[in-house]
Amino acid sequence: MVNPTYAIVDIETTGHSPAKGDRMIQFAVVFVRDWKIQSTFSTFIQPEKKIPFFIQDLTNISDKDVKQAPIFEDVATEIYNMLEDCIFVAHNTNFDLSFIQEEFKRIGFPNWKGKKIDTVELSRLLFPTSYSYKLQDITLDRGIELTNAHRADDDAYATAELFIECMKEIEKLPIQTLEHIHKRSFHLKYDISSLFFAALQKKRMQVIEENLDFYKGIALRQKKIQGPPVESSTFYPETKNHKRLFLSEGLKDFKERNGQFQMMDAIWQTLQTNNELAIEASTGLGKTLSYLIPSYFYAKQKGKKVLISTYTSHLMEQLHDVEIPKLEAIVKSKVNVAILKGVSHYIDLHRFEELLRGVDESSDDTFAICQLLVWLTRTETGDIGELNVSSGGQLFLDKVRKNAFSIKTSEVNVHDFHSYALAQSYHADILITNHAMLFTDKNRLEPLLTNEITSVVIDEAHQFVRAANAREERIFSFTQWKYVFGQLGTRDQGQLTSSFANVLKHHGIEVDGSFQELDRVYTRCSDRFDEAIQSLVKNVQKTSSARSHSKQTILLEDLTLDYDLLDEVYQNLQKWVTIAQKLLGRLEKSQVDSTHAEKLITAEWLYWLNEIKIKTGEWVDIFLSSRHDYSVWIELDRRSIPGSLHVYKKPIDSTHAVNEIFNGLRGNVGIIWTSGTLAVPGNSRFIVNQLGLPESVQIKTFSAPKDFYQGANLVIVDDMPDIQHVSQSDFIDAVADAVIQTVLVTEGRCFVLFTSQDMLRKTVDLIQDTGLLEGYMLFAQGMTSGSRMKLLKSFQRFSKSVLFGTNSFWEGVDVPGDALSAVVMVRLPFSSPDDPVFKTQAERLRKQGINSFSSLALPEAILRFRQGFGRLIRSSTDRGVFIVLDRRIESKSYGKEFIRALPDIPLKKLSLEDMVLDLEHWYNEKA
Repeated sequence: MVNPTYAIVDIETTGHSPAKGDRMIQFAVVFVRDWKIQSTFSTFIQPEKKIPFFIQDLTNISDKDVKQAPIFEDVATEIYNMLEDCIFVAHNTNFDLSFIQEEFKRIGFPNWKGKKIDTVELSRLLFPTSYSYKLQDITLDRGIELTNAHRADDDAYATAELFIECMKEIEKLPIQTLEHIHKRSFHLKYDISSLFFAALQKKRMQVIEENLDFYKGIALRQKKIQGPPVESSTFYPETKNHKRLFLSEGLKDFKERNGQFQMMDAIWQTLQTNNELAIEASTGLGKTLSYLIPSYFYAKQKGKKVLISTYTSHLMEQLHDVEIPKLEAIVKSKVNVAILKGVSHYIDLHRFEELLRGVDESSDDTFAICQLLVWLTRTETGDIGELNVSSGGQLFLDKVRKNAFSIKTSEVNVHDFHSYALAQSYHADILITNHAMLFTDKNRLEPLLTNEITSVVIDEAHQFVRAANAREERIFSFTQWKYVFGQLGTRDQGQLTSSFANVLKHHGIEVDGSFQELDRVYTRCSDRFDEAIQSLVKNVQKTSSARSHSKQTILLEDLTLDYDLLDEVYQNLQKWVTIAQKLLGRLEKSQVDSTHAEKLITAEWLYWLNEIKIKTGEWVDIFLSSRHDYSVWIELDRRSIPGSLHVYKKPIDSTHAVNEIFNGLRGNVGIIWTSGTLAVPGNSRFIVNQLGLPESVQIKTFSAPKDFYQGANLVIVDDMPDIQHVSQSDFIDAVADAVIQTVLVTEGRCFVLFTSQDMLRKTVDLIQDTGLLEGYMLFAQGMTSGSRMKLLKSFQRFSKSVLFGTNSFWEGVDVPGDALSAVVMVRLPFSSPDDPVFKTQAERLRKQGINSFSSLALPEAILRFRQGFGRLIRSSTDRGVFIVLDRRIESKSYGKEFIRALPDIPLKKLSLEDMVLDLEHWYNEKA
């Protein structure tokens, strides 16, 4: 059999739509045979129209470049003949091939026919943890050179190298994985089955010993259990000279900071006395090493472990991948570390294997399964968060997450990733976890907070309040509930209930009476549920004024609820669960062996039975439980009722949840709370009080050296319109203008921080409409797809880029160096007075005779303000400008509190025009 030739194609065009007159301006092809590049061809093409400016900017192809080039008709025959008998390959084949076909059609050529492959699909399958599959991102990720992105010749060559890289990756896969994927590859969008078949044939002719584990035919990367902790010195460097020696020998870029040494000693003393301490450590101090060093030495001295908790998975990984190697260099010893996350972070292998043997429900499921099969041969952790899947694939991932109901057998546990993480923790010196995990510890069979823990460090302590509240948060979604009901149905609706009844019948179990009752209960429950939702909607409509916005938020306490109807829904849910559970029990006692198809149906029944149990608890929590210490509200969009209906229940006081964890530890272990922002001017205990820490807990503040912020400037734009005196659209016009001018001067590298997603969206839309930032990459939270970390990494990759985010986005983001030159704060970050949680908290304070603005709204806003500023300067060599567009910082009496909360840096009050000139001077000086 002759090996095929692959034609790797890339084109540049004047736009995306040939139907609207867009034309090709460059065509390039690279021919690959036997996984080697054989030849290349490229040509400019005269589009017979002006090339739009933004296309010239993007591709660096000007009208001058194509002036003497052939028109498409002159090269069409050559291109058509080149592609004949080849397999067409492109990075986004759907665009390139469709455009070429339209060009052929326009000049009367027949459609090109042949197999086609898309390297986007191939890359997503073979590199399932890559954060982006754009050509310039995935090639950089794989170490492939792409000098001139958006030039067809360079792009085609890089795509060819990526394609060859993909084939090498396929050939590395174990035979079992290749077999699974090959079987499913016929259902994928493009013709990649031949690639997997070729690799499979090659693999079958080789005798290779692969270091793999297997779970029921699924290949897994071998796991290595950590050995006992390495013996090392338990000598803590108590003197300044010893600290200087330790850190200078271990760190290449060591710079002595008195504050860091003082923080280390304060923690060491606290641990020695099993005491508790809160520390505010400013950026630039070296906070992480300041707590790692003393807590590590103390743990080694006691022969136990230190538990470190931080807020997000990203921060956990940063701690493990960046800071722990520094600690190892300092202590000159291997440090055993284990990362522990909640059970839902890990894949349920038993559930995945069941679904693997079934029939896929959708193409998204098929693709997600293939990605998982590849990932399982590489992952050490089994943490599903490592994967980058489509939104449809995310639905599949949710089905294969471990949960409290996951089946536990010795066969699964040998390979189970959550069990593996726990096993790693037995010999760890340091356990790293997240705040959310601590709140579930008391319910865990194998708790983290055991006698083996000698100290606890809570990093990002200001976020512990949010984690406590999130842990007890409940969300009701109408569409989600209807989806669950829709999965079950009654016997005559042909859904899961019908299939499960047939399984029981096949096992000779008499079920007619039970299923009749189950159907009656289901129908009654579904009907009462719909009535309860209609009642809620009518209540909302009665409470709202005719002039209300389409999106509405109303506190549940402002509505008159039909509790009898809500309780009836609950009673029927309980009855359904009881009957469904009994039916499952009868099947489990059956002596008849089930077919695989029947086992899948039974597993589905168990899955949805557990979902209904969860939903029942959710219903009680939201509608029928006490609302003391909680804010409960309804959100809906009048244009989409009841589909948009959500009910939220969030706690307004986290002290009980926090004390439940720590009261048993106090006096027995050392506890350290640390953050860059714990205090506000005039209230050093603001966060400490929210956490409910005892009054005896001291707060210490350690600052970076004075010269750390020497590269920072604060600019207040004093001729911005006052949003309280102009319309929102006028204010957004002014914000867009200020952002555009700032970006043009700094050449991007800007964060723009909003307090409202709505204002963010409108500002970004307006900026895009002007076309003035065509040459810049604009990344916007809630508008650009991808996670927070994906957006941040994309922002860092492009020098001419701008990142737009809200309060929730900017906390904990770290962008050192030249990647960030300016932070623009659009409004002072006060909570909206209509925010339900803030509203409930403020009302409670009012009833106690406390001013909610000075005791809650202002301190919260100042902390967020400090967090926003904290993004700007991440090292002593950074330079940047913090720009405030909200005039209240100078016009209101509380404005000075925001300025007092920042380090002592130069402050300028300038008009927008003067600020631009000042920035231009500063930026040129910097360059």
